[in-house]
Amino acid sequence: MAAVEGLFTLDADEPHLVGGRARSRGSYFFPKALAGSDPACLGDEIDEVLLSRTGRLWSFTTGEYAPPAPYVIPGEEFEPYVIAAVRLEEENLVVLGQVVSGVSVDELSVGMEMELAIDVLYSDDEHDYLVWKWAPAGRRENGEA
Repeated sequence: MAAVEGLFTLDADEPHLVGGRARSRGSYFFPKALAGSDPACLGDEIDEVLLSRTGRLWSFTTGEYAPPAPYVIPGEEFEPYVIAAVRLEEENLVVLGQVVSGVSVDELSVGMEMELAIDVLYSDDEHDYLVWKWAPAGRRENGEA
């Protein structure tokens, strides 16, 4: 089950972010709802599109503290995580997301190819709540190829 519905497809082999594209300008947005925040696109029709699955690492950092609610600590206690900003070349769009577990900042470098992965954000007694994450190309699951 997606932690937030409508932001990505749940295809584990080929997941995609679900974005928007302004018909007249060709501008891309993620999430699609952000299209209304661009004054140049007001009144433009926005088509739902599947965004590229791969891009280049634009920037990265670590999250050293737990964000405020509604963030849920996925385990017994908080563990720092890596955040990546990935530039989707075709769309000329930078998308933030966590990096799959098992990949440290020491393994990342600006410009390297990254690919989209679907991973568990947290679980409860009934569901695994899924989100998109970024992984170095070829390492989509928990840092493994």
